[in-house]
Amino acid sequence: MLRVAVVGSGPSGCYTAQSLVQRDPGVLVDVLDRLPCPYGLVRYGVAPDHEKIKSLQNNLRTVLEDERVRFLGGVQVGPRGVPVARLRELYHAVVYCVGAATDRRLGIPGEDLRGSWSATEFVSWYSAHPDAVADGFVLGARTAVVIGVGNVAVDVTRMLARGAAELSPTDMPQSALASLASSQVSRIHMVGRRGPSVARFTTKELRELGTLPDTRVTVNPVELEMDPDYVDPSALPAAQRRNIEVLRGWATEPTPSGRHRIRLRFFLRPVELLADGDRVCGVRLERTRPDGRGGLVGTGRYEEIEAQLVLRSVGYRGVALDGLPFDPQRGTVPHVAGRVVREGVAAPGEYVAGWIKRGPTGVIGTNRPCAKETVTSLLEDAPALLRRAVPADPLTALRAEGVRPVEWSGWQAIERAEAELGASLGRGVVKLPDWESLLTAAQGEARD
Repeated sequence: MLRVAVVGSGPSGCYTAQSLVQRDPGVLVDVLDRLPCPYGLVRYGVAPDHEKIKSLQNNLRTVLEDERVRFLGGVQVGPRGVPVARLRELYHAVVYCVGAATDRRLGIPGEDLRGSWSATEFVSWYSAHPDAVADGFVLGARTAVVIGVGNVAVDVTRMLARGAAELSPTDMPQSALASLASSQVSRIHMVGRRGPSVARFTTKELRELGTLPDTRVTVNPVELEMDPDYVDPSALPAAQRRNIEVLRGWATEPTPSGRHRIRLRFFLRPVELLADGDRVCGVRLERTRPDGRGGLVGTGRYEEIEAQLVLRSVGYRGVALDGLPFDPQRGTVPHVAGRVVREGVAAPGEYVAGWIKRGPTGVIGTNRPCAKETVTSLLEDAPALLRRAVPADPLTALRAEGVRPVEWSGWQAIERAEAELGASLGRGVVKLPDWESLLTAAQGEARD
């Protein structure tokens, strides 16, 4: 019986487990997660008002409820938890699907001022991630600058412009809902250093900004026309052409007035966050232009935007996991077709899938073929892996070493607690926002 540990219960981890049980009738899979809740970025990264995407949890649930798959939440792998080497002793194979845990930084003066946050910190807060920082994002802010023009940038821009009536039906935690409902942010600038033809948002996400109630979206036609591919988009892929059609409409058509004003800016790169004491009060930006070779050059012309809130959304980066090799340039674990490579040689029984394998690229569905490639490698290696003896049940050994995982019944208890909390507030399901409330809810199952 092949025993496999999958570290991470987000899409890449669940797709890995699914592929394993579908292709090998004799495999048993333990899906380990540091958090007591499954689904990774589908639970803690997808915007709360995107119910269709969040419904992917139902597909991932089917995987984790398979009789040959076991969810073990609240299990830290690495420092202060189960060492990588120990995990390798307990299972024939281990697949790491740990994602990209940190944000890329701008590397400019003022980045650490109060009021300057990574977009991920903001998303974690309104998504009730138990590691989220304390409330206070929108406190005292009237104008926000979102640096980046990808889907995460669009998400946080949209959340800042949403009203309480639209957010109340979501599973957003009550404290975040109250803060956003009372927010005084009325102007939001979304800024990209390149042109509209290479912006990374999808057309569906972009169009949503134009459908927000009581919101006006504008874009400067001069900035759009600096992009040669905007002027003649015929050679662009269809997705980019659709983006340009949306932007062209906002640049040429009058838009209704609204309490919230969203302004999309292009060919501007931040060079400094301006300070009022220890708090951000604005962003200094340099005008860029295409260099004709696919890159950008600075023009030496600058402008400043007043802002009391800056959200930086310029990409993610993988973090080294103690005990695994790591490529700091790419932010990934070195591998060949998913097999972890140590000192130029594939390490028996160690594999990667998802962002830690390929970098933070693609959409949720991209994780499926990525996982299948890794599982193909693992199953090719299975005859050799099975020669090594492992415990009859790794969970027994983990418990003996003091590990107390949140199993599936504990997660179901959390779900019930979140439904009860929502009902008490006159809302639907409302997420529990912190470690204490999550673990208390999970342990309630044990007392029942």
